[in-house]
Parts: sequence; structure tokens; C-alpha cells
Amino acid sequence: MYGSDDRRKRKSPGRGWKAGAVAVGAALMLSACSSSDDPESDKSSKPVKQQPKGEDPYWVNPDSKAAKQAAEYEQGGDKDKLEQVRKIAEQPAGEWIIPENAEEQSKGFTEAAEKADREAILVLYNIPHRDCGLYSKGGAADGNEYRTFIDNVAKGIGDRPATVILEPDALLHLVDGCTPDQYHEERYDLIKGAIEKLKSLENTRVYLDGGNPGAAKPDSYYEPLKWAGIDKADGFAVNVSNYYTTKESIAFGKELSAKVGNKPFVIDTSRNGNGPYTGGKADQRWCNPPGRALGEAPTTKTADKQVDAYLWIKRPGESDGECRGGPKAGEWYDDYAVKLAEASNW
Repeated sequence: MYGSDDRRKRKSPGRGWKAGAVAVGAALMLSACSSSDDPESDKSSKPVKQQPKGEDPYWVNPDSKAAKQAAEYEQGGDKDKLEQVRKIAEQPAGEWIIPENAEEQSKGFTEAAEKADREAILVLYNIPHRDCGLYSKGGAADGNEYRTFIDNVAKGIGDRPATVILEPDALLHLVDGCTPDQYHEERYDLIKGAIEKLKSLENTRVYLDGGNPGAAKPDSYYEPLKWAGIDKADGFAVNVSNYYTTKESIAFGKELSAKVGNKPFVIDTSRNGNGPYTGGKADQRWCNPPGRALGEAPTTKTADKQVDAYLWIKRPGESDGECRGGPKAGEWYDDYAVKLAEASNW
């Protein structure tokens, strides 16, 4: 059993902060990773190009839902929509690993990325008591099942290059009081163990979810990051599945970084081009909000030396859920995808 330490019954500070869009938005993306996105599955879609490695070393999945939609538009001669959907299809995005196929998917994605001389982005979202029993409740049944999941991911990755985004919301829900106190110690231990296991691999980088500017303030978040083993990780991730601008995210990330040994961080820019949605009911702003836009394209050429990369951790164009006319979570939402792309400034 890995990941144990001598911390006992230590409670996270900052109760009362609201999780906002990150919890549900990131959580619902798990269902987006269907067998059709496995690089060993259907090859019918037209391949999309990889981005220049010097600026964007991450792998573009040629069989993503966006790529398949672009191929359909090309075949149908719809040049206007093709132009917009290609903005999404030709950018690398996170692959959310399904626990039941963790080893196979981790192997398939990293092998395909390596063949393209690129690096896969994998998102692990399977912590026990996930999402506090809310919209995206679930996760591993217990700690042992979670450790097996992490072991399977590690086996799948092997010595191939990979960037792992670890457990969106897992720490945030300890900070905001959503996850009951009796699960806190186990969660810290499981995350610490996951970091240690993944970092034992030769070419794997690990970024632990670090919240967002609208959820927990850095003063309430830095100790949980330390207890979860941020010192052994490569850094943390900011704004996962959320909409806060890159400028806001950099400011938040730098303040948090200063409290955890100046660790670098990555920013999810997938849908932050117009910032957060402020209309309607606050508890529904996360779900397919109107008027949003793609943010900066994924790149390692960022505006600040503390920021390792802008990433599309959440896969734009895939629905958050059955709200505002959208399909089920993870399914391709074509009208929404086109509007995201049209509203972007690139």
C-alpha cells in the first residue's frame, strides 16, 4: 500500500469556498472518452496534422470527435463549418482515461503519440467519493481499487512520454467542505501515492489539480497541495474545465506557486477566451454556457516563465450535460463547438 504518511486527522482550511464550474465541468468529461476515441479503434476519419513540435509538443488525436466531425464536413462540402471545427480538431487535448480500460487506453494513446513524435496528455479522474455524490459522482469503489487503477495507468504508459493531469477537484472538494472529513486522510494518501507511482516512470510529468481563481483562494489551497505531495509532482494545473481568463489564471497560479516552493503550473485555456459566464443561475453557469470562446491554442510558449504550458485539458466541443439544449455529457455538441470556434480570436 503506497502513499502513507504520519499526518493524522488533519483538516483542510478554507471551508465554505464554492467549487464553481470546475467540479462538474471537469467531471462530466470522463464520459467523453469513449471507445471511438481509442487510437486502436475506428480509423475512418481523415488524419489531422500535428502542430509544430517546438511550440506544441503534445499529440493531436486524429480520431477525436472533433476530427471525425471535421471529416464529415469536408466530405459534405460545408467549408464554413469545416473551417471552425478544424480549429478544435487540429489542437491537442486531454484524453480522459476510463478506469475499466485504463491500461489499454494509456498504452494506446501514448504509443500513438510516440509514433507521431509527440507527447500524450492524459487526465486521471477516478478518486473515491468523486464529486461529493453530485452530478459526476462515482470513482473507484475504495482505496485499493484506486491504487490498482493507478498501477494500470502506469503499466500502460511505460517509458513513453506522457503529461498527466491528476484528479480534477479532488483537493478542492476537501477545501470547500464538500467531501466529508472522514475521507480526507485517505484522499491525501491516495494522491500522494499516485504521484509517487507515476513519477517512478521514466518520461511522465504529473500536474496535480490546483483549483481556479473562482473557487479556493491560494491561502486555503497551498497546505492541501503540500499534504498531497506537490513536492514530488512536476507542478499543478489551474482552471481545469473552467473559463477564467489566462491573465486571471496566471495571477492565481503565481500566488499559489509562491506558497508551494515556486512549482510551475499549466493552464487549461480550452474555453476561456471570453472569461466566465455571469448570467443565469450561479449553479448552472458551468453547463454549456453561452457566449464562450476558445482560449489560446495549446503551447509551451507562454506569457510567464512559471507557466509550463497552455493546455486544452477539457475537450472543447463536447457537451457538459443535458442543459441549454445540449446532448449527454461527453457527446459532441456541434452547434456549441462551432460557436466556440467562431467566437475565438484566432
